[in-house]
Amino acid sequence: MAYRKLGRTNKHRKSMLANLTKDLIKNERIETTETRAKEVRKCFDKMVTYGKNGSLMARRNALAFLQNDKEVVRKVFDDLAKRYESRNGGYTRILKLSERRGDDALMVILELVD
Repeated sequence: MAYRKLGRTNKHRKSMLANLTKDLIKNERIETTETRAKEVRKCFDKMVTYGKNGSLMARRNALAFLQNDKEVVRKVFDDLAKRYESRNGGYTRILKLSERRGDDALMVILELVD
């Protein structure tokens, strides 16, 4: 699978993506850079797929990725899986904002589709 390195080591990148995914699940909306949002979108889609599967192994995989945050995993399996039951993908939307002042990185809002 191809992925963006995001200028970080492997452990740092995985941790950052897990934290951004947890924030997206908790708040249902985050503000980040465009490249990070595109990577988080992939992780979030995988979590919703695990939730729709609903098996014990899927729950364990979600717990492993989301750093054993049981509250977030419960929300994925109980709320989000039911919300996106009839949808086959495209669970998030990216809304572009302006560039960040310091380094001109394009900022976006990543939010869940209702």
